[in-house]
Amino acid sequence: MIFYFSLFLAFLYFKIARVYKKEEKTNTNFVVQNIVVGIAVALLLVYGFKNESWYMVLLIGYVFFIMASLLVSAVQLGIFIDGKPFIKISHLFKMMALFGMLISFADLYLWGI
Repeated sequence: MIFYFSLFLAFLYFKIARVYKKEEKTNTNFVVQNIVVGIAVALLLVYGFKNESWYMVLLIGYVFFIMASLLVSAVQLGIFIDGKPFIKISHLFKMMALFGMLISFADLYLWGI
């Protein structure tokens, strides 16, 4: 279950990172964070293909890719309650470090390090 949760967070992280790159000015910290999370995601996929059925990893990965895209698009369009935005894209930008940390820690846990 941790693998699939981490896989969803990985797709969500990189979808948010793509939007961040388009809307904000990138800096060195952002690039380093993306590289570290990219390595963690690569190790996560290696774990998935090694310990899970390859077709389930691909199928669930595709579903998570679609879900992450729809979720970020919905936040970009706006989720409003009583005329005020409920979740802003800036909230997701602030959560990127937490998502990256969760992915990395889950990866360490799965590999038993």
